[in-house]
Amino acid sequence: MIGTPKNCRALTHTIRKLNSTNTPVLNATANSSLLINGTKVPGFASAASEYFSRYILEMQHSTGLHDLGYIKWDIALCLLAVYLICYFSMWKGISTSGKVVWFTALFPYVVLLILLIRGITLPGSAEGIKYYLNPNFDAITKSEVWVDAATQVFFSLGPGFGVLLAYASYNKYHNNVYQDAILTSLINSCTSFIAGFVIFSVLGYMAHISGVPINEVAVEGPGLVFIVYPAAIATMPGSIFWSLIFFMMLLTLGLDSSFGGSEAIITALSDEFPLIGNNREIFIACLFTLYFIVGLASCAQGGFYFFHLLDKYAAGYSILIAVLFESIAVSWIYGTKRVSADIKDMIGFAPGIYWRLCWRFVCPIFLMFIIVYGLTTYEPLSYEGYVYPQWANILGVAIASSSVIMIPGMAIYQMLITPGTFMQRLHTLLTPWRDHQTVLARSLSLNGGITSDPAQIRLTSPVKTTVTESGSFFSISGTELSGELEGLNRNLGHILNSGIPANTILKT
Repeated sequence: MIGTPKNCRALTHTIRKLNSTNTPVLNATANSSLLINGTKVPGFASAASEYFSRYILEMQHSTGLHDLGYIKWDIALCLLAVYLICYFSMWKGISTSGKVVWFTALFPYVVLLILLIRGITLPGSAEGIKYYLNPNFDAITKSEVWVDAATQVFFSLGPGFGVLLAYASYNKYHNNVYQDAILTSLINSCTSFIAGFVIFSVLGYMAHISGVPINEVAVEGPGLVFIVYPAAIATMPGSIFWSLIFFMMLLTLGLDSSFGGSEAIITALSDEFPLIGNNREIFIACLFTLYFIVGLASCAQGGFYFFHLLDKYAAGYSILIAVLFESIAVSWIYGTKRVSADIKDMIGFAPGIYWRLCWRFVCPIFLMFIIVYGLTTYEPLSYEGYVYPQWANILGVAIASSSVIMIPGMAIYQMLITPGTFMQRLHTLLTPWRDHQTVLARSLSLNGGITSDPAQIRLTSPVKTTVTESGSFFSISGTELSGELEGLNRNLGHILNSGIPANTILKT
């Protein structure tokens, strides 16, 4: 059993003494100080902060990232339970996860509505809402504000993570993606706006009962979720009910995020490697086992330092850089005209000039501005009084680079395996795959053997060429091909493997 620290005795003694003189004592803020009649007493931690950091996390047993301590098995078992829920929700594919998402997506809205109604009825909530609707425009010059805002949009909407692509792959071809994109963006923005009322109405209530300015109780990150808001709920009548629905909402939000991120990985690898798709249950079990093993580091006594490192580096600049390259690839390599034509083929009309300008200019320029501005004002990581060592920041940069490095890495790999001179390789790789197939189809149709449509390329009669097979690789010979087409033999394998029996076309 862990003994009571000496400063806790002093805190208790002080509270008893003040209570004996009927002095109101409020210690429900996230700051490492005690509030007495709105005055901070340094050297003491609030009750909520002490409970979270010393009892739940046991951070007093760790001196930093280098000293993680023992794994807290109560937290580890909770993590295991979460991943078991995820596994049994996703192991059968979209047929099971789609049904679970109906609950995990809608339940938070019910809880937000309940907490909103309760929040605006609390004393002092009006001051909190007023503070929310009058932002501090001085913060607009801080780079971290822009990076955090952009990252939040990517986390809430999902672009760049592959989640949207994974779920969209289950849609019908003529699904109205234009309408879906507009509705999703509007619902996301409205949800964030309403959630602000839920949070700041309670923060206004906390400031009211504490007798301090609201900016002293308004915190960000885990402190808001696990210290300030629960402390405010604890002062309400029926606090058990409010706490229950609040943390149930957090659980469903976490499950929803895990579903989306995991489905992106599963769908991409299943499409690329049929073996994984044929053994989905086993692959998902291995994936969540990997998640759990990595997550055990955050379950240690000093795991919060590791969590803060991941929160800072894992999906900040890396997702911004990845989306920047995606926007360049779609707008400048594939081309906005092709994208517009594809959308018109799906929904019957092409996006307007506003969207094309955003895709081609606004989005890349804005992302480059945020990335450059953020990197120029970079500061080493710290948490409260703990400054992360240099090796920890290097580790964070390595984690952030682990996903981004795949972009130039794959580009270099493709340049090495593509035949031809350097300029021929560059031209081949910067030309959309469909254009290659159109050129290939037209070249071979000179023999009267191929007809093509927008969806696929079909062989209708024997071709007077020799097509040889070596494993899953096909090549053409006996036909005069240009230097460009010689580098496209490997793409023929994709055509032939797209559903056309090889034995029907491997003729001379």
